[in-house]
Amino acid sequence: MSGDPHDEEPVAVLEIEDSIDLHGFQPRDIPDVVVSYLEAAHEKGFREVRLIHGRGTGFQRSRVRQVLSTHPLVDRFGDAPATRGGWGATLVWLKA
Repeated sequence: MSGDPHDEEPVAVLEIEDSIDLHGFQPRDIPDVVVSYLEAAHEKGFREVRLIHGRGTGFQRSRVRQVLSTHPLVDRFGDAPATRGGWGATLVWLKA
């Protein structure tokens, strides 16, 4: 690599929506992804978002909720209704 910034690989920019499916991320990256997503969603003006972590053993759900319980932008969170993922997703209400 020459050090020229024009030689760097392009960075993909994802459109922030009112939900994110965490299945495509490495488990070790989930906490950082959740934090980044919450900040971007708040900046975009979302007040309710849905984090899709899957049902499985509950490990990812627990990790996601651990992040949510200490994040300063989170007002409250809880299970999504059955029509929006039930136990496999968490709804998050962000502070204004």
